[in-house]
Amino acid sequence: MKIFNFTQKFANPIINYDSVDAFYKRIMRTVEPTSIGFMYIEQGGIVGMHEASVPQLFIVIQGEGWICGADKEKIFLKAGEGVFWQTGQAHESGSDTGLTALILESTQINLA
Repeated sequence: MKIFNFTQKFANPIINYDSVDAFYKRIMRTVEPTSIGFMYIEQGGIVGMHEASVPQLFIVIQGEGWICGADKEKIFLKAGEGVFWQTGQAHESGSDTGLTALILESTQINLA
């Protein structure tokens, strides 16, 4: 697994369209089918251990929680942070206080 930071600090300024104080961090552009959705984990909730069926990006957009791999070592994430799992990587996620995450699943995810 690889941990990423999606906070504004890592985004590029938008200089087109007479934009002011606006920033953008591209995640991906797709040609192949892609699943994009939100995951809500309530206080004390857990998404049990499973293998990623395709490359998977999990970005916390509100709240905080944790993820772990097959080793069960918890890594804590807060809003603006995310994790990328390759196909076949076992993982679990949960939250003590609740979180909302943006989930992208696609063979085309390319985080340089």
